[in-house]
Amino acid sequence: MKILGIGNAIVDVICKIEDNFLTENSLVKSTMKLVDETEFKKLLANLKIEETVSGGSVANSIVGLSQLGNDVGFIGKVNEDDLGNKYEQGLKKENVKYFYSKKKEKLPTGTCLILITPDSERTMVTFLGTAGKINENDVDVNAVKSSEITFLEGYLWDEGDPKRAFDIAIQNSNTIAMSLSDLFCVERHKPHFLDLVKSKLNITFANEQEILSLINTKDFNEVISFGKQLEKLIVITRGEKGSIAINKNEVIECDIEKNLKVVDLTGAGDLFAAGFLHGYVNKLTMKESLQKGTEMSSKIIQKIGARLN
Repeated sequence: MKILGIGNAIVDVICKIEDNFLTENSLVKSTMKLVDETEFKKLLANLKIEETVSGGSVANSIVGLSQLGNDVGFIGKVNEDDLGNKYEQGLKKENVKYFYSKKKEKLPTGTCLILITPDSERTMVTFLGTAGKINENDVDVNAVKSSEITFLEGYLWDEGDPKRAFDIAIQNSNTIAMSLSDLFCVERHKPHFLDLVKSKLNITFANEQEILSLINTKDFNEVISFGKQLEKLIVITRGEKGSIAINKNEVIECDIEKNLKVVDLTGAGDLFAAGFLHGYVNKLTMKESLQKGTEMSSKIIQKIGARLN
C-alpha cells in the first residue's frame, strides 16, 4: 500500500451562512472550534443543510490520493450508527481500504458543521464524538508497517488515548507525514507539535499562519531558516503567494493557478496534501509534486465540499 491515513472520521454537514451568524455565535472565521453534542445541535437547529458528506482532514486527502490511482487505506473511529455506516460506505465507494471494525460505542460518530460565508471562507464547528476516542488498539499495526507512508493529522493529537494511537503509528511507520491542521490546534499543542516536527516527522504540511505560529515568528525568512536547519521536508501553502517546499537546503516554490471561480475553501489544504503526496510517492520532482498539489486544491475550491467527484 502506498499511503495509510490515520485521522478523525468525521461526517461533514455543509451549510451556507451570513457573517452575522458567526458573530452571534462567538465563532472566529476560518478556524475550527470543538463543541459538545448539545451546542452542536443548538447551532444546527437554525441552519439549512446544503450537503452531508464523509469528511475529516486526512480522510479527504486519502480519497484524493485514491482518485489519483494510488493504493491507499484509512483508520478512523466511528460508531456503529447510521452516520458511521454511511462513513464507511463513502470510503469504500472511493476504493479506500478501511482498516477499522465498527462496534457499538457510547458516543455517536463525529460530525463537523462547515459554515461557508459569502467570501467562500469556511468556519468549522466540530463535535468529535467517538472519533476523538481513538486509542492504540484501534491502530492496525500491520497496515501501518505495510504502507510506504503514514499520514497523520494534527487534529487527532490529544493527550491520553489519541496520543498513544499517534505514538504506536509513529513507532511502526516507514515514513511519517503530518499536517498541522489548524492555527488553534498549533497554539494548543505548540511544544508537542514542535517536538514532532523536529524529531519524529519526515514530512510536515502547514499553511503560513500555522508554521509562523509554531516557531513564534512573524518573519517568513525565519521559517525558511528553520526548515533548512531541520534537514527534513516541510511543505507550506501560502494562499495567494502559492506554495513552497523546503527540502534540506533546497527551497522550491510554486505559483497558484489564476482566474479561478472560488466557491468554497473547504478541503483546499487536504487536497493540496493529496496532490503533493501523490507526486512524492510516485517519485515526481518536488516542483512537480507542488504543481500536482496546486492543481488538486484549485479544483476543490471551485466546488462545495472537500471531495472531488
